[in-house]
Amino acid sequence: MLNVGLTGGIACGKSTVAEMLVRRGAHLIDLDKLAHEVEEPEKPAWKEITKIFGPEIIAANKKIDRNKLAGIVFADREKLKILNNIVHPRVLEEWCTRLEAIKKADEHAIVLSDIPLLYEEKLQHLFDLTLLVLISPEEQVSRLVARNGLTQDEANKRLESQMPIGEKIKLADIVIDNKGTPAETEKIAAKVWQDLLVREVNKRK
Repeated sequence: MLNVGLTGGIACGKSTVAEMLVRRGAHLIDLDKLAHEVEEPEKPAWKEITKIFGPEIIAANKKIDRNKLAGIVFADREKLKILNNIVHPRVLEEWCTRLEAIKKADEHAIVLSDIPLLYEEKLQHLFDLTLLVLISPEEQVSRLVARNGLTQDEANKRLESQMPIGEKIKLADIVIDNKGTPAETEKIAAKVWQDLLVREVNKRK
């Protein structure tokens, strides 16, 4: 099995690249989705988060209002750290369970683990290699404003909460520049997939 950490800056098109690789046969574990699952109402993470951040972040259906919570933590690095310390250990525990299940079903699987803060959390040691998807910071801000309805200032704050893209490039084993058209990214994804297949075979030797 080849264990690949997939990451990228916010609004860089990482999910699109992941879909392209999944169509070619990769398995995907989305750690953002796992975070949603561990934060479901009445679960331990939900209880801790609501206790610390207050009832104002709870929606009518008892779920955490992620936009309200994001507004709080992206404006205060210390609060973001507190939130991460609650959520991340539980997410990693669930990730290990999913990884083992995939390995049991397919010992030659290529597994992509989509982790937005892979480098920030220094999780590289968990993977055989890491794959970084990027676009320019200016384009990230533009996409965030258009996609999430954020102000320019809010979008900049979200970017500032992550490691600068230049530092991430130095840490990545494979870089996919997503600045082009979908067709251009598809061609890059096809080449990367062939590279991953070779790496998986070589790992068995």
